[in-house]
Amino acid sequence: MLISRSDRGLLASWWFTVDKLLLSAVLLLMASGVLISMAASPPVAERIGVDSFHFFHNQLMYLFPAMLVLFAVSMLDPRQARRASFWTLIISLALMVAALKFGPEIKGAHRWINIGPINLQPSEFAKPAFVTIAAWLLAERTEHPDMPGHLFAFALAGVFIGLLVIQPDFGQTVLVTMTFAAMLLIYGISWVYVGGLVSLGVAGVLVAYETIPHVASRIDRFLNPEKGDTFQVDTATQAFKNGGIMGTGPGGGEAKQVLPDAHSDFTFAVVGEEFGLIACLALVMLFCFVVMRVLRRASMEADPFPALAMGGLVTVFGLQAVINMGVNVSLLPAKGMTLPFISYGGSSLIGMAFAMGLILAFGRTRPKVRLPAGDWHLAKG
Repeated sequence: MLISRSDRGLLASWWFTVDKLLLSAVLLLMASGVLISMAASPPVAERIGVDSFHFFHNQLMYLFPAMLVLFAVSMLDPRQARRASFWTLIISLALMVAALKFGPEIKGAHRWINIGPINLQPSEFAKPAFVTIAAWLLAERTEHPDMPGHLFAFALAGVFIGLLVIQPDFGQTVLVTMTFAAMLLIYGISWVYVGGLVSLGVAGVLVAYETIPHVASRIDRFLNPEKGDTFQVDTATQAFKNGGIMGTGPGGGEAKQVLPDAHSDFTFAVVGEEFGLIACLALVMLFCFVVMRVLRRASMEADPFPALAMGGLVTVFGLQAVINMGVNVSLLPAKGMTLPFISYGGSSLIGMAFAMGLILAFGRTRPKVRLPAGDWHLAKG
């Protein structure tokens, strides 16, 4: 089907304004995730007594709503994207509270909640929504110096990070804190606030180390492997050595046979073993392309709200990828963190699709005019 430039419909307007290279890169990552899931997940499924392609079929099933979210959100204008983020944030925070009371306890954490047959991790949807609303609050401060938007943004960050700590989910806590700090640097806020946030983060890590045994254990094992079990990290490191430059070939890897999280946290190690260094570098380059493409577009944006939102959203995307890959190659302490679009997980896949849809929406070419300032009526229209 050909779309004419004279067409003024929604689809034509979207097609001629969306960043097609960025969209293609995101779709390539999503497709790669499905293929890698087919290679990495069968041994894990067999160990827990389900069909060999259980996780692969689920990933395919999650792919449809993820693509629907990606395209639908990318068609929104900045004001609509902000309102969608507002309601997503409200619902996600409410579900995070509900998960603490009604959600199942999995590995000592209350991060998930069952809604009928669907098992959701609300924090995955709260992340991009929080970044968008925090960006708007900070941008409003730029437009109206008398409005304490930065204080509201700090309060919102405190609520979200507090819920993550209570769950507990220290990996997401670190990710959200670092993202918010990056947004403050982009915004140009006083170093006093940035230093205060960093100090709180360091203090939080120290408190967690002193009071939570499994956090202390992971840090100790990273600093001194002889202090505990480092089986997963050692196996992942060996997988990269086995793979070499070209890899052992699809199905030829050994790591996925024994790694309990080969389909999620340690998918990158499976890629390294079965597809080799070249495939790993190609994947890294694809992630780098997305990050650099978005940062370049954000730097050209005249309106501070879309610029801050794009910067924050791609920071979440990039940092999450760095943390996952860093753990896989033993450069960071072990922490459950999915590789965006590659690791198995419905909430992660759809949540990241929502984030990328927002980036595409904010990054669409449009007349160089600013949004009407002072619009506090998020729930209207």
